[in-house]
Amino acid sequence: MDKNELPVKKVDLVIELYSNGKVSEALDAIELLFRDHPNESLLLNIRGACYAALGQLEDSVQSYQDALAIKPDYSDASYNLGNVLKDLGHLEDAIKSYKRTIAIEPQYHAAQHNLGVTLQELGLFDDAAEQYEKALNINPDNIEARINLGYVYQTLGQLEDAIEQYDSILSIHPENVEVLNNLGIIYRDLGHTDDAISYYKKALKVDPGYAGAYYNLGFIYQDLGQVEESIEQYEKAISISDHAWSYHNLSYLKQFKANDPQIAKMQSLLSNSKLSNLDRIHLSLALAKVHEKLGNQVEFFQFLNQGNSLRKKELNYSLEQSKEIHSAIKKIFTSFTPSTIKSTSKQQPKKQPIFIVGMPRSGTSLVEQILDSHSKVYGAGELNTLTRLVNPIIKNYLAGDIKNLTETTLLFIHQEYTDMLSRLSTSKTIITDKLPLNFQYIGFILSVFPDAKIIHLKRDARATCWSNYKHFFTDTENGYSHDFEDLVGFYSLYCEQMDFWHDLYPNKIYDLCYEDLTNDQENETRKLLKYCDLDWDKNCLNFHQNQRQVKTPSTLQVRQKIYKGSSDAWKEHWAHIQPLINGLKSY
Repeated sequence: MDKNELPVKKVDLVIELYSNGKVSEALDAIELLFRDHPNESLLLNIRGACYAALGQLEDSVQSYQDALAIKPDYSDASYNLGNVLKDLGHLEDAIKSYKRTIAIEPQYHAAQHNLGVTLQELGLFDDAAEQYEKALNINPDNIEARINLGYVYQTLGQLEDAIEQYDSILSIHPENVEVLNNLGIIYRDLGHTDDAISYYKKALKVDPGYAGAYYNLGFIYQDLGQVEESIEQYEKAISISDHAWSYHNLSYLKQFKANDPQIAKMQSLLSNSKLSNLDRIHLSLALAKVHEKLGNQVEFFQFLNQGNSLRKKELNYSLEQSKEIHSAIKKIFTSFTPSTIKSTSKQQPKKQPIFIVGMPRSGTSLVEQILDSHSKVYGAGELNTLTRLVNPIIKNYLAGDIKNLTETTLLFIHQEYTDMLSRLSTSKTIITDKLPLNFQYIGFILSVFPDAKIIHLKRDARATCWSNYKHFFTDTENGYSHDFEDLVGFYSLYCEQMDFWHDLYPNKIYDLCYEDLTNDQENETRKLLKYCDLDWDKNCLNFHQNQRQVKTPSTLQVRQKIYKGSSDAWKEHWAHIQPLINGLKSY
């Protein structure tokens, strides 16, 4: 053997030591080999793996970089470097390293997959889906990539594609609890309540210790107004894993006493330095709700402010970015007048949408509950389809593509949206979409559905913004709600945007005042139904008896009779929210 050639047996021994968890011994052996072979990229790659196993990630990065300096086309070192950079949170650098790996070795499916994972972490779901698809084209048996692809499709609202991926996994692995759980979530979103419950229960039959499925069961029972059943499932999730999300939802449903051991437990969990940021948010807001119910004002605001501060930091919300988006939308519809684009929809959809918009917490859930109580209307809840379809247009416009709102684009939106409506679990032909923030997209709505009914909920600004601040929103689009200054700024944008739409589309938007509705329920309901071209249905007055699935934070409120005076609830907290109230004086 050439004395400069690596001794295979010694290298194999190093790899064996590493594989058996004897990492320090493996490192010692590598250092001995370096004496005679100081420039061996293979040794540097193995050393990088050893450092990573010991948690010495910066040293690991350096070893991989040294290996690549010697051998630039070393695909394994490039891939491993990407993994460590990803673990360090250097996601952009990780992406570069994975792309370098793929350029060296196009069939490196693990790099394709991990590139997808990294893009997914950055919220670039379309790009992530593309990488997962490439990974699966190379290795169709990569179950993790298929699960991730299903999840990305699910996030993008491509539910049929997600179901297809999940079903293909179950055909081979029928007891995959993650897939069973995810299918439950999809069927919940589609309104197929029985199917959703069935999948959650299948997951729990496979793994009775799967806390997430108990949480989701609790969530769907909460949607259905089955409070006791919901509490039972949340407490099962808590008993398994101190499930923070379950504590949060439980805080809305359960009547706590001051000495309830769950309060002390939540406070104890918060003191754990290893608790994830999101879990810390949920526990803080859970304790806030508990103390609000107990009348402990100081503790209520202590935990509420803490939770909101953490959420604001996590989302990194930018009011300036919201201003840019709203400005872009106005410019788009200043350039593309309604007369130019209203002709794009050449056929009436089989199912007619009614859009209920406004600021979140303005009464949109109440109005949908009223309309769903009508014999001809199906309340679909908060559908994110329009957001998914419109956001790329706005993104492209901000990037300089000022001509991307074409007839073809609008027809595509029309088709995608109507296809989504057709998948909903109902034979009714009138469907409500009550995603409040769709107020931003009224121009797009009326371009795609010129005859669409749009109901705009208006509520006292102080009541609206205060309710936003004290509620947790799972969607990142509500990032403005965790800071008083951001709330005031976003509310101002909302008012300006609605003024713009009213000027552009006179008599096309129905303004409904929440306070008027709660003070004169029957008269306002009659006017609402008339606007929607619906006959009078007395069941609309008894909306609280409607047992449908309600997938919003208002699920309990809409099952109660109309409550007059709820818009004054902020007054008892005046001393703690004065900056918010002062900021809203002009509204």
